[in-house]
Order: sequence, then structure tokens, then C-alpha cells
Amino acid sequence: MKRILIIKSVLITVAVLMFNCTSQLDEEQELVVQQDEIDFSSPDAAFGALVGAYEKFQNVGWEQIPLISVRGDDVNAGGKGDQPGFADTDNFIYDNNFWMYNVTWENWFQDALQITAQIEQLELFRAGGVNSNLIDQYIAECKTLRAFITLEMSRVFGDVYKIETTNQTEIVVLPKAELMSWLSDQMDEAIPYLLDVAPNQRQDIPGGITKYTALAVKAMVNLENGNYQEVADAAGQVISSNKFQLYSDYYNLFNIPGKLANENILEIQYTDFGQSSGENVSHLWAFYAPQNFTAANSEASTGGWGFYEPSKKYIKFMLDRNETIRLETSVLFTNRGIAELNDEGYTNLPSFVNNTTRYGDVINNYARALFVSGKHFLPTVQLTEGRTGIGTNNNYTVIRYAEVLLMYAEALTRGATGNAGTADQAVNLIRARAQLSPLSNVTSQQVKDEKFAELAMEWGIRYYDMVRLEQTDELSYDGRTFSMDKAFLPYPLAQLDQSYILREYYEANN
Repeated sequence: MKRILIIKSVLITVAVLMFNCTSQLDEEQELVVQQDEIDFSSPDAAFGALVGAYEKFQNVGWEQIPLISVRGDDVNAGGKGDQPGFADTDNFIYDNNFWMYNVTWENWFQDALQITAQIEQLELFRAGGVNSNLIDQYIAECKTLRAFITLEMSRVFGDVYKIETTNQTEIVVLPKAELMSWLSDQMDEAIPYLLDVAPNQRQDIPGGITKYTALAVKAMVNLENGNYQEVADAAGQVISSNKFQLYSDYYNLFNIPGKLANENILEIQYTDFGQSSGENVSHLWAFYAPQNFTAANSEASTGGWGFYEPSKKYIKFMLDRNETIRLETSVLFTNRGIAELNDEGYTNLPSFVNNTTRYGDVINNYARALFVSGKHFLPTVQLTEGRTGIGTNNNYTVIRYAEVLLMYAEALTRGATGNAGTADQAVNLIRARAQLSPLSNVTSQQVKDEKFAELAMEWGIRYYDMVRLEQTDELSYDGRTFSMDKAFLPYPLAQLDQSYILREYYEANN
């Protein structure tokens, strides 16, 4: 977020002892202020405290999102010999000593705890005389950020910490269903205080949290629990607001033109400030990019890591549906990958299935994968002049209006009632953009298929849909065997060693 990236934040850091022992828990936990002195009567300083929460949310590690996503039947781990723990996870073989598990847990936990510290600091600004309505809004934004983080932690690990205080004696582990209910309640608390605008219409923090971000998160957590009427009600409010539209250019939605699109309800924002050199706040997109490609922009870097691959199962599903724009957007092809499709009977491929992208980048054969996620590959001609890094200046989309429409449609097909239109209307909006014919009397299966087509490679949505629906047959593909006892990753060994709260919970429930 450009303003967030340049404004000075008021960030306090929690001295986390990680619950090593009871005696440490009895010690006073300090909050260390990173600025020399804070004026708790200053609205600008209060805004800086809010910015500190956004900074923690934005600082997502490059390894977190791939780990969240890799177990779905839409994604394969590329380079199976290079990161065996990542590849094993893709095959439902779990090692609780694998470094990615610990980093993902640690980063999300620390972010949730830090955002909670910012909430507690904001209360000091209220006490200092800053407008109470403003503080309510800022705290509501923080709660929404924390809720999304907690949702993702729980999707990955199941029963995780409920964090609403930095007092470590009051932090507990909750069963996943209870945690989702708490997050729904948190969103009910937050929604009345949030701005009633689309995120890209905010003037102070363009793309920041609004009422509709919290409603989308509320729909997501209730979907996890199968509370379909709550899903329909929350998603329906987003739809009925008429503040969001599907971005007309699906191919560029995930590229520079799609930054702060009116479809984006939450996105992690990055910037090179439009300058050819100097400060650059960027995600590590090289993880997703092919190891070998010929860039249309002669200045651009031409080698990524190649660790994130769309599955052949997904590609065949899309070809069988006669998908065009969504397949072209979602998957980039190597000649080796095209040859394998030919060998498996897909010989009459559409013209866009070739190794040259619409913008002229050529995806050469490379060892780690056959295909590339187009949603994670920025056309090199869109790089700021003088910048060479893969994906530099692009945002990371988190929640889209398309997902809200599909959650609403699913809820209606599973028995909920809605006042924001029919399931057919919601699904057909998305299909129209994809240049597909409309459906009538939409079923739950059709909604599930539409989500697969629309949201593949995004935040593990496909995997978590299959887990909550217990459709284990979908995840058992290409030699993999999934069962519900593999639904969650094990607690990281380092966290069990450090946290007696987590260790006691684990021992009591295993």
C-alpha cells in the first residue's frame, strides 16, 4: 500500500517467550516501543499504529502461501528432488520437522500477536483523547487482518491459538470449529465500525480494510463450518452493496493493470514507487516463475525457481470444459508439457496452448516442471523501466469478488436463502466473463466445478473446499492417496518443544 509503505508507523514489538515454561509465563511481558516517544493524544500517531498492523500483515513470507496451496489437485510441487519436504507435503507425507511448517506457523502466529499488540496500543490513544470513533475503526481493521491470518493458520494446522491479548497466560488453543465461530463473532464486532466503501475507494489507505473485507472473511469462516445461511447473508451483503464488479480483463487481473481493481476485496500490496532504482518492496515471485524463459523485455531477469506447477489434472479439466481465457491466464506451457498432453490424447489443442505468452515471454523447457502458474507470472513488458526482478511491483491478490459470488452460490445450492439474487445469477456473472454459456438450475457440483476453474492456484481454496466437503477422491490423483487424517499439517516440532500450551493440547487430543 503506497501510503503504508512510506508513512512512519508506530510499531511495538512483543517480547515473545514462546511459552517455554511456567516461570517465564509468570514474568511480566514487555512491549518495546520502537520510536523514541509516542504522543498518545495524536491522531497521526494513532494512524501510525494502524499502519504498523498492516505492515505485519503485508510482510507474508514467500514460503507461506505455496505451503497453504500445494496439497490441492490444482497445484503440484515443482522440483521434487530440490525441496523434498515440500514435494512430500504435496503427496500427503508430512514431517513435523520440515522447516516450512515451522516458519509458516511462526510467522502467522507472530503476525497475529503483533496485530493484537497494535490493538492494545490503539486503546492507549483512545485514553489519550483521540476520537473514539476513529479508534473503533482502526481496531476493527486490525481485527479483520488478524481474523484472516487466524483463518489461514487454522486451515493449515486445524486447532490453533485464539489470540485476542498479548497476555500469554490467556492465549489458548481452540478446536477449529470453535475458532471459526469466534472469528465470525469478531467480524460481527468489527463490521459496524468499518468504512462503507470498496477498498480501492479509500482515500487514506487505498485498498485497506473496509466493511466488505470483514463480510467476506465472515463468509469464509462460516463456510468452513458449513453455516450456509451465515455465508449467504454475509456474501449477500457484499453483492447487494453494488460496490464491486468483476474486472473485465481476466488475463490482466493478476498483473499490473489489475492492482486495486474493483474486484479485489483484499490484496497484499507492493511497490517500486514507479522508479527505475532505489526502494523496492516486492514479493519473492521467483518461487513460482520458470527456471528458464526468454523475456520479451530484454532487461528482465530470465530465471526463477520453478517450484509451483499447475497440475495436468486441472489443465485437462479446463480443456474438457472448452475453457479459453481462464486457461490461458492460469497456465503457461512449456513444449515438454504440451508434448505430454499430446501423448495423453490431447492433440487438438487451442491455439493459445503454446510456449509463448500473449505478451511475448517464451517459456522454455526446464527440469522442475512442465507448466507454470500464469497467475503468479508478471509479463516482463509490465515491469517498471529499469527494474529487472521477476514480478517486481505486482500485488498479491488475496480475496476477490468472484470468490464471494461463488460462496454465495454454493450456500444457496446447499439450502440457504438469499436476497442478493439467485445462484444462477451469481455463477453466470463469472461464466460470462469466462466467455462460457449460462447455466440454469445450478447445482452444488456445478458451483464446485466453477470454483475449480475460477480460483485455481489461489490460496489453497480448492484443497480446503475438498477437505471441508470430505471429497477425498478428488485429492487422490496421479499416484497420491488422500484420507481425512491428512487434512491438517502436524504441529511443527519446534513449536511443540517451545510451547507448553500447544504441547499439552496436543498430548490431550492425540
